[in-house]
Amino acid sequence: MFSVIFPGQGSQSVGMANELYNKFETFKINFKKADDLLNYQLSKIILEGPADKLNLTENTQPAIFLISYSIFQVIKNEFEINLNEAKYFAGHSLGEYTALACSGVLSFENTIKILKLRGKAMQDAVPEGEGGMIAVLGSELEILEDIINKKKNEFKCFIANDNSNGQIVLSGTISNIEKISIYLNSLNIKNIKLSVSAPFHCELMKTATELMRNELAKIVFKEFQTSLISNVTAKEIDDSSLIRDLLIRQIESRVRWRESINYMIKNGVNNFIEIGPGKVLSGLVKRIDKKVKVSAINNEGDISKIKIS
Repeated sequence: MFSVIFPGQGSQSVGMANELYNKFETFKINFKKADDLLNYQLSKIILEGPADKLNLTENTQPAIFLISYSIFQVIKNEFEINLNEAKYFAGHSLGEYTALACSGVLSFENTIKILKLRGKAMQDAVPEGEGGMIAVLGSELEILEDIINKKKNEFKCFIANDNSNGQIVLSGTISNIEKISIYLNSLNIKNIKLSVSAPFHCELMKTATELMRNELAKIVFKEFQTSLISNVTAKEIDDSSLIRDLLIRQIESRVRWRESINYMIKNGVNNFIEIGPGKVLSGLVKRIDKKVKVSAINNEGDISKIKIS
C-alpha cells in the first residue's frame, strides 16, 4: 500500500526539474500558466535563478508547488500511472497545498496564487532579521518540550516542525533562538541555525494567519479524490468542508510530520513516493522507519521506476 508525499520549503534549487521541463510539454504549459497568473516570470527564476530570488519565501512556495504539481501531471498523463490510487496524500507545510491540488480539492489557479500570497504573508509577518529557526538534532520531542516549558521565563521558543526521530525545528525571535541555542549547547544537544527569512509555524505568524483567513474564505474546495493527512492533526481528512480551517491553523501550528508518517504506517502504508524537488522527505521517512520503501521522484529515470502497491 502506498502514499504520496509532497515537499515543502528547503527543497528548492535553481534549475530544478530542468530535464523534465525540456522534455515534456506539460511542464512548459504549467510554467506559462503560472507566469500569466502571477504577472511575473516565476519560470525564469526557477530555471535560471538567481538563487537569492528563488529563496525568497514568496517565490519559493509557488515554485516548489509548480514543480511538484507538474511532475505529478507528467506521471499521470505521459506515463499513465494513477497516483490518486494512493491510500493517502500528505505534504510538508506548503506541500499540503500541493497535495490538495493533486487530489482535486484545489484548482491549479487558486493554489499558485494563494501560495504566492501565503509566502509573502509569512515573510512579512516578522521584520527581516528579527526571527529565526534552528534544527535540533539527536534529541527527543519530550525533552525539548520540557526545556521550553521550564525555561519559558528565560526564552520563549516554539516547536515548529516535529520532522523525524532526532530532528526537530524550533522557531522564535532571533534573541530567543540564540538563547536556547546556547542553552542546548551547554547540554551537548546539537543544533544548527537555519537560513530562513522568518520564524515559521509559531504564534509570531499571527498577521499571516489573519491574511490567509480572509483569502481562503474566497476559495471553493472540491471533494477529495485521495484522503489527506493533515499537518495540524496528523490524522486522515477526507471532508473538504474541514480543510479551510486546518489550512488557517497550519500557519501557526506545529508540522506534525513524524506523527503523520507513523499514522500512515500504522494504517498499512509501506511505500512512500515523494513527488517534487530534492529528497528531504524521503530522508525523514527513512529516519522514522527504516523498513518502509521510499522513492524520490524528480526526473524521468525516477518516474520509470515507480512501483505502486
